[in-house]
Parts: sequence; C-alpha cells; structure tokens
Amino acid sequence: MPRPATRGAGDAFDEAGSHFDHEPPFRPRRNTAKLWTIAGACFAVLVAVLIGLGAWFGLPRWLPTASATFGAGRPDLVLSFPPERQDRRTLPNGTEYFGASGTVTNVGKDPQDVPPILIVLRDNGNKVVYTWDVTPPRDLLKPGEAVTINEAVTDVPKSAKVAEIGWKPD
Repeated sequence: MPRPATRGAGDAFDEAGSHFDHEPPFRPRRNTAKLWTIAGACFAVLVAVLIGLGAWFGLPRWLPTASATFGAGRPDLVLSFPPERQDRRTLPNGTEYFGASGTVTNVGKDPQDVPPILIVLRDNGNKVVYTWDVTPPRDLLKPGEAVTINEAVTDVPKSAKVAEIGWKPD
C-alpha cells in the first residue's frame, strides 16, 4: 500500500532535488590556448598597422630617434662659413646676438639649385639649443658662381657656445 505524503524535516531538501542529478556545468570551460592565440593575433595586427603607418607617414617628431642634423652634402656646392666670420655678443640692452656670414659656391659644370641652409647652435654638452633656417638669396647658381649669405638673429640662448652650419635636411 502506498504511503501517505507527510511533511517532515527533510521535505525542503526533497523539493529542491538532489545535488547528484545530471545537469550541465554552471559555466563553460575556458580554452586558455585559444584566448592567448586570439590575443597574439590582435597584437600582431596592431604592430603591423603601426609599422605601416610609420613607413607611410614617417615617424613622429616626439619619438626619440637617431637622425642626422643636416641634410646630405651637395658635391658641386661648397658651403663656406669660416669661424672668423661668425659673431657672438651681448648687445647694450642685454639681448644675445649671433651673426654669420659665408658663401655658397657652385664648383660643378652644371647649374645647381641652392637648397636652404640650417644653422644650429649647441651648448657645451653638444645639445641643440637653437636652430634656424636660412633661405639663400638666389635659388640657382651657374657654374663658377658664388652667393654671399649674411644672417643675424637675436635672443639666442646664453648657453649656446658652438655654431654648426650645413644643408637643411629634406
């Protein structure tokens, strides 16, 4: 004969079901190898995009890279700015003054375009403290021709000790 249903102390446990019943896991297992592979692929794509952007647009100026201060030399153009024609002094009003005078000569057999000139002032630690571009008075020099360049600038830093003059990089 069937037993009548009675409520006792263990009834709450019986209504919830057994902990040993078959159920799917609460969360799926994580495949860590798959996750690391996806992360590595994303990183590789990011690096490839950054390299492509650097190759296409060039590196940003804030990035500390070793780069030449001056542009490539021009074999048929001779740049001559002797030290005795460079003047550094403090004006009576306390302003720092620097002046440079020199020549650009075409020693080749063909006419040459004269590129801009870059003047760089460095301190005792060889650190660049001031630069400025000089546009030559003439764009083209015929064979054997020379052009004189006289440039002066004020408000240069007092720490500037050495002047270097060369072609402006492209």
